[in-house]
Amino acid sequence: MATSCFNPFRLRRSRRKPLSVPSSSSRTQWNSSNIETMEKKRFDSLESWSMILESDNVETWETSKEDQKEEWTADLSQLFIGNKFASGAHSRIYRGIYKQRAVAVKMVRIPTHKEETRAKLEQQFKSEVALLSRLYHPNIVQFIAACKKPPVYCIITEYMSQGTLRMYLNKKEPYSLSTETILRLALDISRGMEYLHSQGVIHRDLKSSNLLLNDEMRVKVADFGTSCLETQCREAKGNMGTYRWMAPEMIKEKSYTRKVDVYSFGIVLWELTTALLPFQGMTPVQAAFAVAEKNERPPMPASCQLALAQLIKRCWAANPSKRPDFTYIVSALEKYDECVKEGLPMTLHSGLVSRNAIIERLKGCVSMSSSSIPVNV
Repeated sequence: MATSCFNPFRLRRSRRKPLSVPSSSSRTQWNSSNIETMEKKRFDSLESWSMILESDNVETWETSKEDQKEEWTADLSQLFIGNKFASGAHSRIYRGIYKQRAVAVKMVRIPTHKEETRAKLEQQFKSEVALLSRLYHPNIVQFIAACKKPPVYCIITEYMSQGTLRMYLNKKEPYSLSTETILRLALDISRGMEYLHSQGVIHRDLKSSNLLLNDEMRVKVADFGTSCLETQCREAKGNMGTYRWMAPEMIKEKSYTRKVDVYSFGIVLWELTTALLPFQGMTPVQAAFAVAEKNERPPMPASCQLALAQLIKRCWAANPSKRPDFTYIVSALEKYDECVKEGLPMTLHSGLVSRNAIIERLKGCVSMSSSSIPVNV
């Protein structure tokens, strides 16, 4: 079944020679450009993945001995690699099968000639595996296994068949999503983020391209390469994330808290209401300047429900302390969703109360006026 669907190769220990690497004497004749070109060609070759991961090179196996003790270490004999469906500067994502389950395999190439990049990618891999391996929630992409076999690191997660939220929105006409769909997708995202923050984790790169859709069109938060524990990055500064979705305090390289994720969620919620790319027509740097220096935000469409517009504006407030937390956001969206399902207009969250709350208030009012009058409900 795997062969007919994916045309995959199976990862197994082979007796083939490992990839040849120039000796130290001849390597000096190679400039960094040649090395980079060679590594990129090797990185983009499907067969080369097999050769790298199947290599009998003793140093490679010694390097990964530590990680073989980890619970998350992948059994490469059970992994089948299929077609590539996404790529980044240093990574490629393939569809695959692991232990008879459809998976996504993110493979990261660690460059050997750029020390700073190598250290950064290794840290991102370590962080992503450490976080993902302890997160369990229906709206967080499920971690399955990982492996380190330099120069390739891989992370195996559940396969999300419908791709990213950004891909989904790209196929939609502007302003075409129904209120029901907007609320359903927004609730999935906010519930995932509420859980993430409850675990003390800041995502730091929440955006539509890092939100994945499954067969049931449910959203899961993914890509934790730049995430961190709030206790460890509370005082961190620097540009983590993507400019179009980045909070102004992070753009300005000031100290930040988990509220940077709330700002990013505000941008994503705007994307859901418009199906447009935020700051369309601007470069990422121009968007960052507009946000940080001019306090600009994407234009709010006139068709946007007032309650949603108010929530979006609160989420992307310039002052982080004025942004709500995800517990409030989930509560607000749930109440809006109740209104829509009951055919009622959405009102601002502060004015929404449940039937039980109304009954309790009525009880209180009656008891205050006359304690002898019974209240039947």
